Amino acid sequence: MENSDISLYRPREATHLLQDGLDALPVVVLSGLRQSGKSTLLTEDPLFSNRPYLTLDDFSTLNQANTAPESLLAGSKVPITIDEVQRCPSLLTAIKAHIDKKRQRGRFLLSGSANLALLAGVSESLAGRALYLTLHPMTRREIRRETHKPPALAALIEHGRLPEGIAEPIARQEVLLGGMPPVCLGPRRAAPLWFRAYVQLYVERDVRQLSQIADLIAFRILAELTALRTAQILNLSDLARDAKLSAATATRYLQLLEASFLVHRLPPFLRNRSSRLIKSPKLYFTDSGLAAHMMGVQDTKLSGSLLETWLLQNLSAIVEAHVPGARISYWSEQGRHEVDFVVEHKNTVIAIECKSGTRWESSDLAGLRAFQSRTPQCKIAILAYNGERPAALGNGLYAVPIGLLVS
Repeated sequence: MENSDISLYRPREATHLLQDGLDALPVVVLSGLRQSGKSTLLTEDPLFSNRPYLTLDDFSTLNQANTAPESLLAGSKVPITIDEVQRCPSLLTAIKAHIDKKRQRGRFLLSGSANLALLAGVSESLAGRALYLTLHPMTRREIRRETHKPPALAALIEHGRLPEGIAEPIARQEVLLGGMPPVCLGPRRAAPLWFRAYVQLYVERDVRQLSQIADLIAFRILAELTALRTAQILNLSDLARDAKLSAATATRYLQLLEASFLVHRLPPFLRNRSSRLIKSPKLYFTDSGLAAHMMGVQDTKLSGSLLETWLLQNLSAIVEAHVPGARISYWSEQGRHEVDFVVEHKNTVIAIECKSGTRWESSDLAGLRAFQSRTPQCKIAILAYNGERPAALGNGLYAVPIGLLVS
């Protein structure tokens, strides 16, 4: 079980969405990075802990799921929670048959660190029957047990209400630890050994389950090179060259990293008048702590790319849970200007530029100003800096402490 110590359990941003999904649909599928806390959420949260629970990490249960899925479901009480469902994709066909016989809300809560092929299979098997959610690494709000408060980001996106107050700056250690529960809730001294074991387990176990990898060392090298490129625009040919792999192999390995939620691509924002827009995605590691470990970063000066990675993992979790339908992208003009994050929701567009320093200069606003001039629907542009106090800078520009933005 993932981080099963109940004394460490924190309510997660996605908890209410899980409950809403179970109230509306027969199936909810919760996916995410291994060890992000899925099993703990499903077994320790009072909203879900009373459901019968099966895990396909148990060999006998997995064997029954593979050989006699109908008997496994017929012999289980419903509603039911089934964890690590990616280990037996054929079970989904039996689940679909049960739902088609009796469409009952909240009947199946499925979870797992699913790969892309599995997600495609889930979509085909359970189309119109399931809600799909991602459990991100823990946010600062979750770590601090502050999820009972409405997030400032939701008020900003939905109502244009800027966060107020004095913020506690983001500490370097917060970013280096990231949001994996066993690390950010555990003893700091154990973090390096935990990350080391995690990477070994991922390469030796999970990758072999996802696909046949001829050269695990080459795959590990590509993963480390990907970590070094977090928060950068993806150039697949350069990545393949540095990893000494063919473009086709590098593409497949990158897809495996995405399939297991270790990395994800942030799409470009293309809805303005610029003719020099970069259309390639940006590449981010899902967890800043894991990225720092694979980059070999020690407890030194906080890098802008790691803080940007940490900020995105917080923004993604909050937006998905509290502003469903909102999209996060980035914007870049070749050789000119860039904005780290663009949040779109209905007719609202908010630009956010991340700065690791505690102060800012006029030059730090150039990208935001360029984006505003080319995007009339952008009413608010934010320089998210690592200071304490917000400030209005005129013409829809604001400096907002990162600590307030993710509060």
